[in-house]
Amino acid sequence: MLSARTTARETINFQESPEPNLEPGHALVRVHNVTLCGTDLHIWEDDYPTELPIVQGHEFSGIVQAVAPNDAVAPNGEGIRVGDKVAVNPMIYCGECRPCRTGRYNVCQNIGCMGCYSDGALTEVVSVPIEKLCVVPESLPLELAAMGEPVSIAMQAVNRGRPVAGEVALVLGSGPIGLLATLYLTELGVHVVCADTEQHRLDLAVGFGAVDTLLVTPGSEFPDEAQALRLDALTDGFGPELVIEATGVPSSLENAIRLVASAGRIVQVGISPRQAAMSMKDLPFKELDLLGSRMSLNLIPDGLAMLARHQDQARALMTHRFDFHDLQQAYRLMQGRTEKIGKILIQMPAGVAA
Repeated sequence: MLSARTTARETINFQESPEPNLEPGHALVRVHNVTLCGTDLHIWEDDYPTELPIVQGHEFSGIVQAVAPNDAVAPNGEGIRVGDKVAVNPMIYCGECRPCRTGRYNVCQNIGCMGCYSDGALTEVVSVPIEKLCVVPESLPLELAAMGEPVSIAMQAVNRGRPVAGEVALVLGSGPIGLLATLYLTELGVHVVCADTEQHRLDLAVGFGAVDTLLVTPGSEFPDEAQALRLDALTDGFGPELVIEATGVPSSLENAIRLVASAGRIVQVGISPRQAAMSMKDLPFKELDLLGSRMSLNLIPDGLAMLARHQDQARALMTHRFDFHDLQQAYRLMQGRTEKIGKILIQMPAGVAA
C-alpha cells in the first residue's frame, strides 16, 4: 500500500509498504477521506512536539475491510462488520493514570493521537482497535463523516461550558471549531454571537445559527461602540453568560474575561504557546469559571449524528478538495493563506474510486 510520510520540514515522501496484519481486537480500515486541520500544518512545518518521520492524518473515515473475531463493540454500541462505513477516534490513552481512572481520559498524562504522535491515516489501510470505530449514520456521506473528530472537539468545548437554553454565548473565532460550536450551541437553544476578523467567516456563522456577528478589526477597540450596544441589547447589559475562545490568540482570551458576565463561564479551546495577560482581580471579582477543553470524551458518534442533521452546513465548511497525490499542494495552500479556507478534504485512492 502507499503511504504519505512526512520525513522532514515541509517534505512528504510517498512510500510503498505491506498492508498491516490483522491483530486481535483490531479491524483493518481502508481509508477513503482525510480532512486537515491546523495541527496537521504545524506537524508538516516541523513546528509541533512530535518526532518526524510520521504518517499524518487524524481526522478520517473509511470502510471496514477485515475484523478480528472478538466481542468488542463500537463506541455507539454497535457491532462492527466488514463493509461498515466508519469514522475513527484517533485518541490513544493509557487507562492507568489519575485522569484516566477518573474518566477524564481525554487529558491522559500519556496521551497519544494517531497522525500526531504515531502513524495515522494518510495511507491506504490502517489497523485500528475496534472500540475506536464509530459507525457512520446511513444518511451521512463518508466524506462528511471525516469531520466527526473536529465536531467532537467543538462539542466537548460546549459541554465544558454547561450551556443553558435561553442564554447568550459569545464565540470568539469562526474557524471550523468555532462554527461547529455555534451549530451545537444553537441546537441546545443558546443564542450565539460570533466574532472574527474575517467577514466571510462571519457570513458562514449566520448559516450555522449565529443571531449576530461582530467583525473584529485587529488593532482597534473591540467591541466598538455600536457592537457594544448590540451585545448589551442581547444580554440586558450584563454580558454573555458563556464565552467559547476558539482562536488561541492571547488578546482574545483577555477579551473573553473582560466581556463575560459576572458568574459566567469561559472555555478555552484555541491552542497557542503564547502568553496571555490578565488582571489578577478579574477572575475572583466576577467569580468566573475559566475552563480548558481538549479533544473529547467519546463524542464522535454524537458529532456524526449532528453532521447528519446539518449536511448543508457541513458541505459549506468543506471548501477545498485534493487527491492524495496532491497532498503537498494542500499544505502549501494552508500555509499561504491566500484563499478562504474552511476544511480541506484529502480524497484517498479508495475514496476517488468509490
